[in-house]
Amino acid sequence: MSEVVTLELRDAETTRALGAALAEELHAGDLVILTGDLGAGKTTLTQGIGASLNVRGQVASPTFIVAREHPALPRADGTHGPGLVHVDAYRLGGLSELDALDLDSSLEDSVTVVEWGRGLAEALADDRLEIDLERPRGAPSFDPGVAAEEDPEAGTRKATIRAVGQRWAGVDLAALLD
Repeated sequence: MSEVVTLELRDAETTRALGAALAEELHAGDLVILTGDLGAGKTTLTQGIGASLNVRGQVASPTFIVAREHPALPRADGTHGPGLVHVDAYRLGGLSELDALDLDSSLEDSVTVVEWGRGLAEALADDRLEIDLERPRGAPSFDPGVAAEEDPEAGTRKATIRAVGQRWAGVDLAALLD
């Protein structure tokens, strides 16, 4: 089973809002695979997920660390949601290096987000969300460290979300930004 939804993201705040809306649907054990050019909004989307899950620590790109674990903080009612494991697979050489991170041990207890995971992280779970983030050529990056020319469509991005597996049956992904 596979559902595909495409949403427009006007700016970084809309991208974070999508992440927050996704977090409302995510449970411990869920896998999210993010794909997109540098500055397309992968980490920005993950920041929205982390904020909504109420996890500890600043969600930042794990490029040089490869994986960051963000434990869940207590909610106002005293309960805890799942933690967040944020992985950057860009520098990984293959499935064996991904396996060496031992994500299987935290996969059941956390939401796992893998940036640059296409073609690599699908083996981690039969049920997953695959999200492609696209930014127009010339549009400024959400990442302040990535330079780009001025563009009248400055922040307009597209997020194409593909829900894979039975876990996502009946989840209305099209309503995420309503």
